[in-house]
Amino acid sequence: MKTALTNIAPAPRLVVDLDIIRTNYRHLQALTPGAETAAVVKANAYGLGAEQVVPALADAGCRQFFVAHTSEGLEARQALGDRPGEVFVFNGFWPAETDTLHTAGLIPVINDLGQLQQLREHAPDLPCAIHFDTGMNRLGLDERETQRVLDEGLLDRLQVRQIMSHLACADEADHALNRQQLERFKAISGALPDIPASFANSAGVLLGPDYQFDVTRPGLALYAGAPAPGTGFDVCVRIEAPVLQVRMLQPGDSVGYGATWTADRPIRTATIAAGYADGILRACGEGGIARLNGQLVPILGRVSMDLISVDLSDFQGEVHPGDYVHVLGADLDALSEHAGTISYELLVRLGLRFNRVYKG
Repeated sequence: MKTALTNIAPAPRLVVDLDIIRTNYRHLQALTPGAETAAVVKANAYGLGAEQVVPALADAGCRQFFVAHTSEGLEARQALGDRPGEVFVFNGFWPAETDTLHTAGLIPVINDLGQLQQLREHAPDLPCAIHFDTGMNRLGLDERETQRVLDEGLLDRLQVRQIMSHLACADEADHALNRQQLERFKAISGALPDIPASFANSAGVLLGPDYQFDVTRPGLALYAGAPAPGTGFDVCVRIEAPVLQVRMLQPGDSVGYGATWTADRPIRTATIAAGYADGILRACGEGGIARLNGQLVPILGRVSMDLISVDLSDFQGEVHPGDYVHVLGADLDALSEHAGTISYELLVRLGLRFNRVYKG
């Protein structure tokens, strides 16, 4: 049996529930009554659309936003419109961007003494934040640079809005590095008591009040899933991919590229309009999780660029072209684990060709 698609547009859609994002934000704020909850909205708000997500968070009370690049900062500033909010740029200060930072009211996060010196020379009146590395060893002033800053008063006469560091292992609550980083950052913040301090990411918030300081910087917890084992926030996003064909396979029939899955009995399948061009990783294939009317319809064979086959063996009910198969949603973390990755990667890879639907 093979049925053909009729009278629908064969394109997947991405459904983002802004009310869930606002609810997650308020939940995080309730967990940190002594700190302000900021929002990390880099990578187009984790692939969900900064143009819509940033205003939703601002309307929920968020007043600090963090991005990676200056270009993302411009998008966040435009999305805020007339709403109040500070926008911090993680990747630092570059003299060529001075005018842009001033004009858009963006706050660079200083990551080394070179950037600090350039700021002092080119834009000493520009508000900034200072990133101190306490153990991640990616960005931030190292131990030697930190000591120079503290000993030599290198922050004097600068407009420092915040000091920060970043936890490397917050999703492993018992990891020894968490406490080591905490003690290092407490010493730094104690030496700069008049400047607000920010330390905790999503998982860091869940480590407790010692890690929360003045400002927390959640990202994933705002949007989806479990930032640490045994925790969970509501998932705000799902893919809805239309069924293009329903097929009946016979024993010996294979599915998809490489013929990696072969039927050993008569089996009903559906071909849906989504693939790795839409951000469903190739690694999500064979046994990956999808749902139709809430029922599990596992992925068969390989995920291709535009198409995926799913198994209807255990599905109860009729299936027609145009019915929507759901991917992600509450299955985000399980599908990420199946693919050997993390939910962050699935989110930020969500494709641009989706018809995006925003609820709330």
